[in-house]
Order: sequence, then C-alpha cells, then structure tokens
Amino acid sequence: MSDNYSDDLTALPGDGTWSDESDWQLTDVGGADDASGVEHMPVVAIVGRPNVGKSTLVNRILGRREAVVEDIPGVTRDRVSYAASWSGRRFTVVDTGGWEPDAKGLQQAVAAQAELAMRTADAIVVVVDATVGATATDEAVARVLRRSKTPVILCANKVDSERLESDTASLWSLGLGEPYPVSAAHGRGAGDLLDIILDKLPETPREAPTLGGPRRVALVGKPNVGKSSLLNKLTGTERSVVDNVAGTTVDPVDELVELGGKTWNFVDTAGLRRKVRTASGHEYYASLRTRSALDAAEVAILLIDASEPITEQDLRVLSLIIESGRALVIAFNKWDLVDEDRRYQLDKEIDRELARVPWARRVNISASTGRAVQKLVPALESALDSWDKRISTGPLNSWLKDVIAANPPPLRGGRQPRVMFATQASVRPPTFVLFTTGFLEAGYRRFLERRLREEFNFDGSPVRVNVRVRDKREQRRKR
Repeated sequence: MSDNYSDDLTALPGDGTWSDESDWQLTDVGGADDASGVEHMPVVAIVGRPNVGKSTLVNRILGRREAVVEDIPGVTRDRVSYAASWSGRRFTVVDTGGWEPDAKGLQQAVAAQAELAMRTADAIVVVVDATVGATATDEAVARVLRRSKTPVILCANKVDSERLESDTASLWSLGLGEPYPVSAAHGRGAGDLLDIILDKLPETPREAPTLGGPRRVALVGKPNVGKSSLLNKLTGTERSVVDNVAGTTVDPVDELVELGGKTWNFVDTAGLRRKVRTASGHEYYASLRTRSALDAAEVAILLIDASEPITEQDLRVLSLIIESGRALVIAFNKWDLVDEDRRYQLDKEIDRELARVPWARRVNISASTGRAVQKLVPALESALDSWDKRISTGPLNSWLKDVIAANPPPLRGGRQPRVMFATQASVRPPTFVLFTTGFLEAGYRRFLERRLREEFNFDGSPVRVNVRVRDKREQRRKR
C-alpha cells in the first residue's frame, strides 16, 4: 500500500472523492467471487515513429501534463497507461515509445512495447508529422496497421494553422483512411479527433485476460539465482539453458508442468540485473519482456540465493512484483549450501530486508537436488486463493465498525475523520475502498491492512486499501 495519498487515488475510477451514497456501489455488493465488478475501460493506443508528438497528444487528450515531453526523440520508452474521459465516456490511453522497423537493441525493445499496445488496444491512433509528410518508417507502420483488425485512426499532427491543412492530403497514400489534422501542442482539432476516437471504440472493450486454464507462474529473480535450474527440475528436461554465466536467459521461456495433480504454466524469465532506466541494449529488452511476463502471470515465485546475503537486486525485483500486484511466493534456493551460521544470518536478513512482505509465503528449496520443490504447490495454491478472494460487503463493514470503535483514526486538523462505508472494489489483487469524511493517515491505512489480513486470511497476496474523501463542495451544491 502506498504512503502517498494521491497514489492511492490513481487506482480508482473518478477523482478520489465521493459526494453521495450512489458512489458506494463500485461492485456487486452481493460478494461475487469473480472480477465482474471491476471496471474494464476500452483502450486507445497512441503509436507512431519517434518524436511525432505522441506524448503531447496524450497530454492534450488527458487535459493535463502527465506524459513526459521533450524535443529529443525516444524520451518515451515504456508503455504508459492513463485514464481519460470525453463527452462523459471513460477510456484508457496508452502512450508508447517510437515504433522503428528493423530496430535493434533499445529501439527494438521500444518497438516491442508499441506492438504489444497495438495487439491489446480497442482502437489505434497512429500519429504522423504532417510537416514532414509520410516517411519510410510511417509507411512501414502503415503496412503493419493495414493488417490489423483493430480500428485505426490516422492523426496528422503539427497542423498549427488552416494554411497547413492542405499538407495532410499526401497522407492518404498510407492507406489508413482519412488523415485528421490536429495540433496537439495548441489543441487545434483535438476535440474532433476525440469524437472520432469515441465513434471507433467498441461499446464493450476487449475481454480482460481470462483466468481459465493452467494458473500462470512467473519465475523471477536476479541473474544466476537458479530460475532455469528450477524449471528444468520441475519439467524433468533441459527446457532452459543453464550456465554459471549470469544473464544466459533473455527471452521468457514457458512450460506446462504437472505438480500436485494440477497443470501449471511456469515462465522462466531473464534476471533483472539493474534498473530498467540504466540498462541498455539486450538487457533493456530482456527486462521489458520480463515485466511483460510478470504482468501476464497470476503469481510470482521470487527466487533468492539463500547461500548469499540478500542484495539490493533481490529487493528491486521484489518491488517490481509488489507494484505488479501479483500473488507472491518467496523461494530460498540453494538451501543445500546453507550451514547453521548462514541460517542464523539469513533469519536476521529476512527480518530486516523483507519486513515489507511479512504476508509472503516462504519455501526453502534446492533446484539442483530437487529438495522440497513439491512444497511450492501448497504455497502457490494458498497465495492464489488469497489473490482471488472477495469479502462480502456486509461482513466487511461489520468487522470495520468494530475495528474502528476499538482503534479510531487519528485526529487531523483537530477533527476526527469518519469511515462511512467500505467495499471491496476488485480482486486480483484484493482492493478495498474506504469512503470517509476526511483524510486517513498512511500509518492508519497500514493498520487497517494488517487487520484485514489477520481477519480474512489474505496470505500470500498483496492487499490494497484506497480512500475516497467526501466532496463537501458537491454536497453543498446539491443542497
């Protein structure tokens, strides 16, 4: 759970406030055990070659400066998603890195992110610099998009005046239909483009990834911690290349594995060596694909070398898993190399370094010998059960009333905020929303999260507690 109040609000539909009790109905309060209560908004992907103004257009659509904009090509690397609305309709905008055909190294990674956005979008806006005209890269993008079954909208950007509109006529040659003239920097034509986007978006967004079939498990950790060895031991084959040289695995490798009478889909990922922002070449590419594999997983097994001290790299990977919201099992590998002295040191390291995830299940294994690998099954099952769990609104509020009566929230500005109502907004991971009359301190939200875990047994899954504060101005207007 974030200590930053504004961060908590970004996970919610709306602006983080409520004005009447109808806002409380975020989910099926009957307590459905699936994710049907979660809002799935249609997705618009903004794609194109570098430095044509994609991020500027995203900011224009959002009506605020969110995406980073520079005159230097290639500032945007990752896909970044933002919630947007127009004419009362909500949708998600995905800003992507510049799409370059035959890209190598870092640019290849950016291209992969753009292509992924295109595959998962409900509508695609391809941005072209109208002052330059169609380049070879634009034509290559168009060749890919002409095969797409997803609606494509051609945005002719940097048309800052009516005099420049005639320059857009040449863009018909791309075969993507009518080019819509826009000046993202000045807002000219942006409203018309948004109307076109809404017209192209389907009434219902693409189906969210289904959770049927084998449960998906991502093996993650720093390089040379034994991820590939564990996959080979589980499959009984040399499925992944294993070498003492760190970084042998670059592409995610997946395999169906029979464990505990069930079929699991395990994915061996590249070791995350350093921060993505400072990585380059194939390391950056590998780290992005590892992130994608984690996003596609339901539960992550974080492998840590038990024979060595817990490192900053281990903690960085742990942070990535927590941010992804996936269920978590921590496997201390190479246990056959751990003696009594090392066990004593490891216990102290766990208390110190892993204090932020006391809820994570821990298993001591040896991928090379096969020691205790079968114990991964009950740990995975328990974590996934928690990740899928939904608490009905009635029991949740009854429990919350007793907890707050015994431990009321601290005063703020001489007043004590009241929690009016709570509901579970979503599962995977379990996310709770508290409707309050005032701000709740981060420490008090952490207290409620701990008590939630104790009462409802969210073992092995992150739990998010968000707050929506009553909008007093809206209340007064309604009176």
